[in-house]
Amino acid sequence: MSRNSSGKKVIKKTKGFSSGTRTPKPAIFFLGFLLVLVGILGILYNPSNSMEETLKWDLSEAGILSFPERGEPVFTVREVEDLYSPENPDTLKLVSFESGGDKVQALLRIPANASPSSPGIILLPGAGVSKEGEQGLAMELSKLGYATFTLDQRNQGAINIERDLELFRAGLEPVEYLMVYDVLKAADVLSVQPEINPEKLAVLGESNGGRFAVIACALEPFIKGVIGISTSGYGTEELDSSQVTDFEACQFYRSIDPDNYLSDLPPSKLVMVHSFNDTVISHELALRTFALAEEPKAMYNTTEETHGYTASMHPYLEKELSLLLN
Repeated sequence: MSRNSSGKKVIKKTKGFSSGTRTPKPAIFFLGFLLVLVGILGILYNPSNSMEETLKWDLSEAGILSFPERGEPVFTVREVEDLYSPENPDTLKLVSFESGGDKVQALLRIPANASPSSPGIILLPGAGVSKEGEQGLAMELSKLGYATFTLDQRNQGAINIERDLELFRAGLEPVEYLMVYDVLKAADVLSVQPEINPEKLAVLGESNGGRFAVIACALEPFIKGVIGISTSGYGTEELDSSQVTDFEACQFYRSIDPDNYLSDLPPSKLVMVHSFNDTVISHELALRTFALAEEPKAMYNTTEETHGYTASMHPYLEKELSLLLN
């Protein structure tokens, strides 16, 4: 079902007015100024003048999200100082790109020892972590020879499912749909960078970022694989839509659950890395998601009592990225 309005404006015609008296010149000039100002504001705020229209999306009966074919990526790039590791010889660029009618920013890190056409990784931080805060992991990946494209996720990766459900019911774009679309647009932007091999792209997400990473990878065949760190699905595949009283809510909850997209991942590979003692998402939930996934897939476990990336996960990333992108 399409949740978008047509975007067409209804223009009402109004009759001209005549008071039967002559309007003083200052009033005429003031009125003319107002008309010009209104016209300028109309041009500036007319949605049809944006470089990308409001996001369009559809859901299947089973609640699987889809988007229409995307246009050419629109973006700007400028090199910036690497404040996160001044001694690091990497090249760091700030990229601003169009997505769903908004501007999204990302940091593109190009390894100093990069080949003329490097593999690229879209990096999605966990909730509350900015693109700058994810540069520690980005630098580790750079040392392995991978360029990273780290997104500034909307709400810094935090989600409000009930608020998104309200937007869904109103026919408006849930923020989580926009966040998935941002990943798809990021893949488009990354693939056309001169330093990147467009045939060697993967997406890596931590926690909530891992959820968006799985959905985006399932929707975009040219992404070779997805690595989810400290993440899982929600288990909504067990909901029986024929038995629920609120079909709309059921459909929405399914649409944001990566578990429901796992069958669409192959031939892209799913890699999961999770701690037995994760403090936020239990290891059992991660195992459940992994069990639902089809081959090719791989899972690695660590023991730290924490949530998110740890140094002990490094060997697994090195191994799996080499299999995915080299």
